[in-house]
Amino acid sequence: MKMKMQQTLPVSALALAVAQGLFVAPCALAQSQAQDTTVVVTGMRASARNAMAIKKDSVEIVDSITAEDIGKLPDLNVAETLTRVPGVQGYRYGGEGASPVGVGSGLTIRGLSGQTASQVNGRAYFTAGGREYNIEGAIPAMIAGVDVYKNPTAEHIEGGIGGLVNIRTRNPSDFKGPTVSLGVSGRYNDLAKEKDPELFGLVANKWTLEGGGKLGVMAAAVYQSSTGRSDNNPANGGANFKRAVRADSAEYQTLATANTGNRPNQPMASYVGRTDVSYLANVPTKAISSTVGPNTPDLNGLTTEQAANVMTAPAVSNNAFQETIMRVRRGLNLAADYRHDNTLRFFTEFNYTYYLYHQNYRGLNSVDGANVQNLTTTPFAFTEGLANRNLNGGSNDVLATQRLLGGTALNSTVNTVGGDEHTPYTTWIAAGGADWNPTPELAVKAEFNYIKSKKTQDNRAVNMDSKAGLYWNTTRLADGAPHQLNFSGPNLGDASNFVFRDYANGTNVKWDDKGSASAISAKYTVGEGFLRAVKTGARYATQESRYNSYSFSGKPLTVDGLPLNAARSNGISADTLGVTQQSPTNFMDGDAGYGGGYVVYAPGALLGSQVATLFPKAGIPMDNAYVENVGARRYFHENTLAGYLMGEFAALDDRITGNAGVRVVRTQSRAVAMNALATPGVFTETASETTYTNALPTLNVTGYITPDFLARFGYGKGLTRAPIDQLNPTISVNPVNGTGNIGNPALRPQTADSFDLSLERYFSKTNYVSAALFDKEIDGFFNGIVECQTVAGVPAYSGSQGNSCGGGQYQMTKSVNSEKGNARGVEVAGQYFFDSFAAPLRNFGVAGSYTYVKTSNPVNFGTAAAPRIVDSIQPFQSKNSYSVSGMYEDTKWSARLVYTWRSDSILFGASANPIDARGIAATGILDGSINYNIDENFTVSFNASNILDKALNRFVGEPGAYQTGIERQHYANGRTFSLALRYKYGK
Repeated sequence: MKMKMQQTLPVSALALAVAQGLFVAPCALAQSQAQDTTVVVTGMRASARNAMAIKKDSVEIVDSITAEDIGKLPDLNVAETLTRVPGVQGYRYGGEGASPVGVGSGLTIRGLSGQTASQVNGRAYFTAGGREYNIEGAIPAMIAGVDVYKNPTAEHIEGGIGGLVNIRTRNPSDFKGPTVSLGVSGRYNDLAKEKDPELFGLVANKWTLEGGGKLGVMAAAVYQSSTGRSDNNPANGGANFKRAVRADSAEYQTLATANTGNRPNQPMASYVGRTDVSYLANVPTKAISSTVGPNTPDLNGLTTEQAANVMTAPAVSNNAFQETIMRVRRGLNLAADYRHDNTLRFFTEFNYTYYLYHQNYRGLNSVDGANVQNLTTTPFAFTEGLANRNLNGGSNDVLATQRLLGGTALNSTVNTVGGDEHTPYTTWIAAGGADWNPTPELAVKAEFNYIKSKKTQDNRAVNMDSKAGLYWNTTRLADGAPHQLNFSGPNLGDASNFVFRDYANGTNVKWDDKGSASAISAKYTVGEGFLRAVKTGARYATQESRYNSYSFSGKPLTVDGLPLNAARSNGISADTLGVTQQSPTNFMDGDAGYGGGYVVYAPGALLGSQVATLFPKAGIPMDNAYVENVGARRYFHENTLAGYLMGEFAALDDRITGNAGVRVVRTQSRAVAMNALATPGVFTETASETTYTNALPTLNVTGYITPDFLARFGYGKGLTRAPIDQLNPTISVNPVNGTGNIGNPALRPQTADSFDLSLERYFSKTNYVSAALFDKEIDGFFNGIVECQTVAGVPAYSGSQGNSCGGGQYQMTKSVNSEKGNARGVEVAGQYFFDSFAAPLRNFGVAGSYTYVKTSNPVNFGTAAAPRIVDSIQPFQSKNSYSVSGMYEDTKWSARLVYTWRSDSILFGASANPIDARGIAATGILDGSINYNIDENFTVSFNASNILDKALNRFVGEPGAYQTGIERQHYANGRTFSLALRYKYGK
């Protein structure tokens, strides 16, 4: 075999490579004009120019980010990079861009979260258990670019009314000849104080084959590890009504007499007559509706003076909680294409990602004594609105005029938790197909892809209690950021002061998903008249999901296998088995008062069957012998058949261009649950099938006011299918209180009519400014409603607790398609490089974007029979957000400084009782990087993430009318620094 300058291989080598699945290449034909403009980039200007070209040349609303060079996306995390895109907001958890719940992308696009379609190289991509790809598992070094389509055309795969995120990996077409790129880096978090490596490698080449044709191959692999910290002080929500009874009052004397000997940790008699001690008596609550919780104080039996002394105590019981978060990412990208001639190309591609979210967590909780020294309060208007959204109507009365601020809870007990969570995700997709251009006018593409995704979550923990007779004085201050917490008493770091309580593997679940898709598409170029081209295509796809649970809890770790008793007489001292450790002593860097050092069960000692072996009386199954919770098992299968027809047009000497089309998709699904209705413990399958069809028209028009001044209009109808778990036909009832839950496999997708209007002015190949208006009119929000009904196969309810239903019916909660809403806003963006100025100003550039978005998300807090609709905002949606970047680049040096800010938002959604809700405070994050080109092959880079050491803290209530200003949970993540050396040969 001869080797030439453009090396040659026999055709049989290609056949062998394809047969073995070793070489794969992304096919770009279905990815729209945006992909075609991509070129190899070598710096900030080239990256910015490339992204701008995608935006300008596309026929639809799209924003892109491209890598500055091989293995170099602008940030250490893909989700963080995407927050630089107008209209995109992200979340950071544990020091990195990530979803706070480990599901979905963690991104909010134009105010909508959990409603994003995910693709890799134009192919649908999902993480096991969901419909979105968990983008925190994406690896920056593997990515060539990311496109965010705000209003996709008919040729795009349906699935996200918020938008479409398409991750582009590299392929052989990106390279002109032999190319090698290598990278090594180290990462350090200044709170976790750990160092971690990253290794990256890529090789690519092209050959002219002896038998004719050209072969291109590429292989890239990466290993990345990072360690972060999430220190936080979780606190209580809710009204938590209290009443202070001073120790020098007659009432306190009466209480002390009645409680003598009954509450050894509350020696009230010893405090009688003291002016600095008060007893915090619980104030009972009452419910005013079957669907609204008991957040109204019950003042019956209280004197006028006692009623005036009622206070609310949200966020007082903050405690110390610290997570060490270890993330491991591995990726492999193999690609190959064979071009027979200019009319025929075969391609194949394989993308693999492994992401492990692993955390050790440690928590210290105080069970506060009810006698408080130096009690302090502060004025606080706790209204009916905060309690229950003023359910009774009329005036928004004040239910309490003060809240508990702080004090020292005397004779408190404590407990600790030590836990370990392992959540590995494995996802891969393989594809192959062909592009064929039989005539200059006709282009045809056919491909098949298969996706496999697995996820397991194993979260286990041991609780320990303080020994009998040991007490601490716990000083709290529910004010400031963060709240303050301190202890005085026995050594919290001494294991001999604790006993083991119980063990739980509270989350031990797995998902095993797969899917496939076959697609064919064609484009026929008509000519130079009004109709320029016709596009058509069809796609058949499947998605299958299996879920199993092996979770259990409450296994006592005592000498007799029984629950730990109050006297701790059956307890095992925590210092006897050598399985404890102390928490880090730099909790929140000391900003919260108490610095840590408390003893916990060592997370590493929880792995395998260690706990089961140490505590044989606990009845803990061995690690490979867990019993499945059959009632939690579920299976889901869905297939979709879609076809589209789209025409491209132009008029007025190409001053107006655009496309119009329609996508029609039929969805068929089958969901299976295991229910035990007639006989408890005996499970039978409950299956449900559903079919629906949607027509999704789109229209995009671009008007060229001048060649560089564009006006765009876009319309598209999109859909977001219901989450897989909500389609589960499970039925559960509680015969004690007459309530229950029922799944709804008949849920239809949310649909949205999306309208876009934008102006874009391009000043050069790198400089532009744009402004856009958008409106998404959404129909069919998923809402959980309550209704009274009989449940087939279940005996009529006959319990003594009222459930607001009659005739033996149960009060059942069910998700339905109900209300209409919207997401409307404005996006402004631009970038400017000072290329036309004299040095050194010509080396600088700036970029930025601002987004305003207002959402309407109606929620029914009533029942099906008596709806009570509240117009709330979407979860994770900030009304205002912006990103500002400053850049510098010359032949040797380049640098970037980026500040990203977002206003407050709500965590998981509105609450029937806003005092229970969790808001997210406004936050600004500063990141930066510096690069130095040692020579044409070597570059050294330094990155700094979260330079200002900020985090997304949570507060009590909701943004707007129910924002209290009371911090509920403060976070500290530290700063992350990275130093990298990259080598590149070739182009």
